[in-house]
Amino acid sequence: MIIIMQSNSTDEDLQKVVNRIKELGYDDILLKGTKRKVIAAIGDARGKFQLQSIDSMRGVEKVVPILKTYKLVGKEAKPQKTVIKVGDVEIGGDKIVVMAGPCSIETPEIALEIGRAVKKAGATIFRGGAFKPRSSPYAFQGLGEEGLKIMDQVRRETGLLLVTEVLETPDIELIAKYTDIFQVGARNMQNFALLKALGKIDKPVLLKRGMMSTIDEWLNSAEYILSEGNGKVIMCERGIRTFETATRNTLDLSAVPIIKKSSHLPIIVDPSHGVGKWSLVNTMSRGAIAVGADGLMIEVHPNPADAYSDGSQSLVFNKFEQLMKDIVPFVQAAGRKI
Repeated sequence: MIIIMQSNSTDEDLQKVVNRIKELGYDDILLKGTKRKVIAAIGDARGKFQLQSIDSMRGVEKVVPILKTYKLVGKEAKPQKTVIKVGDVEIGGDKIVVMAGPCSIETPEIALEIGRAVKKAGATIFRGGAFKPRSSPYAFQGLGEEGLKIMDQVRRETGLLLVTEVLETPDIELIAKYTDIFQVGARNMQNFALLKALGKIDKPVLLKRGMMSTIDEWLNSAEYILSEGNGKVIMCERGIRTFETATRNTLDLSAVPIIKKSSHLPIIVDPSHGVGKWSLVNTMSRGAIAVGADGLMIEVHPNPADAYSDGSQSLVFNKFEQLMKDIVPFVQAAGRKI
């Protein structure tokens, strides 16, 4: 249930409603809008009729039942869009945000070279993997904390914010010392213990869509994070597995307007993983902006042939610079800035 307070309701009115929600055995989450305060009552449906009676309490405008399995990520709970501020960067605001960097952190020299190049071209967030989930147990698994330290060097020299993947709950505390944004990869989208743990921290979480997940399943994964109190979730479409073999995955650009219609959360697109071929990344990036994405995540490497992972989908520096130029008219047509 969602309890919408009147615009002139007092803090005392609000507290009495919260107390009543707790008396009924529900958890409460306060969602502050620009004109209204909204309280989400989280729990099972057994007390829904008692919750409905809250509409008679002072200061309450109405009580709205939500039939969807996800409650907090939907627009019923929060009609206005969520804008997530990280440092001086806003994700979901007027500007298109570009995250760029290597798939895996390799050496300090290569990471700094990439960081300088993507910053010069206009990226504001440096992406890189220190812990890498790989299909084969024999593939490069990342440098671990050493990789995080290298990313920190990039941040200190370039001023770029950092986004990196977390694989396991015990690693959250370590990674939190370095990263500005936690990334949950496609393989962990339904790692509910990890999602709940990330819901208890005060840092943004970039949630990638599972490679065989429906949009509803993806939104319910975001619900796990919000239900624990962390509303700073960024959705990321990165392609799904279909019967098609011409590309690594099938980049589902229709997910962007669907998420925009269903949820208040920002959404970015990762065309690098979405297609798996560097030659298609520029085209799909323009398409992502055209359908309403709030940002892009692009893999960049100075010598893709020698990259430790995903070289075939990584752009060299001049190709990334060209991409940043090519998306400008699409950004402008969407009424956004870069």
